[in-house]
Amino acid sequence: MRRLVLAIALVVPWHMAAAEEISSAYTEIRAEQDCVTYEKAGADDGDFANFACPGYRGYPVLMFTGDLRVSMFYGFPPAKLDGVPWQSFGTFNSTGGKIEWRISSHDGLSVPFATIHRWYVQDEASEAKQIEVLVVAKVGQPGKADGCAVGLVLATGKPNANDLARKIADEQARDFACGADERVLIGELIPEFISVDKAAN
Repeated sequence: MRRLVLAIALVVPWHMAAAEEISSAYTEIRAEQDCVTYEKAGADDGDFANFACPGYRGYPVLMFTGDLRVSMFYGFPPAKLDGVPWQSFGTFNSTGGKIEWRISSHDGLSVPFATIHRWYVQDEASEAKQIEVLVVAKVGQPGKADGCAVGLVLATGKPNANDLARKIADEQARDFACGADERVLIGELIPEFISVDKAAN
């Protein structure tokens, strides 16, 4: 009987023997108060500014602003910051202050693998109207720097938008190939989302 029990234990899948737990943590981002401005437009260079902000337990957040638009990168970026792509909506936009981090915990180690961040985007059909969109992003890990937007969830008028965003984060973010895989879109009339490789310009 003892040998039988041992044999069964050996064939139990790893995720059953030591199950992963997924939870959420929240941070606030306040560019003017908590972030470091590491690059800013000169007198004749427009209105852009780039910020490095604290995130979750040492994972930074980079914020790039310009022309009334924002681009975000969550986690560890490439060594050369011009390798971070500009990812933003085509119309004027801004982001909310709260960031939700999806955390994978196993064997005493907790790793953030995705973020969910609410954006406020000008409606393409009406300058006076804003659309709320939850942007799900893959978190750049140390030595990999493979962060990018994974999915977009229309939040305006959708009370279950956060649940849908968490589902995308948990099921798609970790294996998402930035620059190759197509983003998940949930909801109609989401404004165009643009990704530009700054290093190639």
